Amino acid sequence: MVGAGAAGFTAALRAAEAGARVTLLNAHPRPGLKILMSGGTRCNVTHASVDERDFHGGSRAVVRRILAAFPAEASRAWLESLGVALKLEPTGKYFPETDEARTVLDALLAACERAGVTIRCGARAVRIERAPRIVPPRWRIGIQNVRDAAAFGAAVAAQGATHWPLPAIEPDEWIEADAIVLATGGLSFPRTGSDGTGYALAESLGHTLVPPVPALTPLTSSDPLCEKLQGVTLEVALTLRAGGHKLAATRGSFLFTHFGYSGPAALDLSRHWHRAEGEGERLVSTSFLPDETEATLLASWLEASRDPRASVRRYLGRALPDRLAGELCSEAGVTPAAALAQVERARRAALLRLVIARPMQVTGTLGYEKAEVTAGGVALDEVNPSTLESRKASGVFLCGEILDVEGRLGGFNFQWSWSSGTVAGRAAGR
Repeated sequence: MVGAGAAGFTAALRAAEAGARVTLLNAHPRPGLKILMSGGTRCNVTHASVDERDFHGGSRAVVRRILAAFPAEASRAWLESLGVALKLEPTGKYFPETDEARTVLDALLAACERAGVTIRCGARAVRIERAPRIVPPRWRIGIQNVRDAAAFGAAVAAQGATHWPLPAIEPDEWIEADAIVLATGGLSFPRTGSDGTGYALAESLGHTLVPPVPALTPLTSSDPLCEKLQGVTLEVALTLRAGGHKLAATRGSFLFTHFGYSGPAALDLSRHWHRAEGEGERLVSTSFLPDETEATLLASWLEASRDPRASVRRYLGRALPDRLAGELCSEAGVTPAAALAQVERARRAALLRLVIARPMQVTGTLGYEKAEVTAGGVALDEVNPSTLESRKASGVFLCGEILDVEGRLGGFNFQWSWSSGTVAGRAAGR
């Protein structure tokens, strides 16, 4: 097994359950770093409702098949059996009752110890070759030994976080295996071990990559609202258009920050922003009241204006943060203290339009350094959908983020790791 993240741990345990002798290699000297960082260090392990529509990338039919092999309810029961008591939050997200990601990582490490899985940290796989014999073991893995976190960080910096194929690194040692599971992740948080090495290894075996881009990463902006409304959060709907076409829409919590926009709605849009590059000018608009339309807002405005004391600020303040309402009034040229009935029709129309479709000045994203996952990776049609075995190299299996599958925010990427790790690990163990 190559990669001690959620998918790698799962695959290792499943292979051990099938009777295999398992060695789990991790490039970083500390295993499971992305698990510890996930969910704001709380670790959102799955969601109450998961299906293929929650994912982007490769074939939804294949995603549905993998999820069905180990669905969310099975994942929850499995984690509970490992000693991770879970709680369901109103958003549908499941977290450990401790609210600590360390609980999940410690449970996985303990399970590996009980199962006899050997974990080698600081063992960075830099080469995969067929063993020079016609009988098993069929493969050998070249390892670069990394002694500490500083050395790993230096190696990543020297390579370049988004560089592949690998530079010519002479392995410090070779180990042999009958089967290999690649669970190396993508490029998100590269200094944790997801530095693109897995992509290089997959390409060396003949695989092609759907071009990787950052996903679930904050959006950057030059919007003056960011400075004025820093820290303001609310539910919005975001729409991305490019070349005159609507390409994507997201909805959820949204946060104004000093650098731009964050929160689930912004993070979910980031992969679409990157994928739309080259499609024409990219335009993002926001509805600050996602359940309203111009028509419904106008009707409620006219109804409220029957009260001569009703002001614009009071009307907007029923649903919007006061600071946001004031800024939108300023942009539309409307005095917040003005009575609703006294606002000119054109200015009223401009204000209502800003409420439900304000242009947002997106300039980019914070990239892989802040991305929770990578979009793109090994194409799904290059693996067997029943086993996740490579169609290019028999005896090699792929799971987790290295594949061209990524979920929206809310525990879906962990669920993909549990499900795909189960399928690949069981098949490799056999």
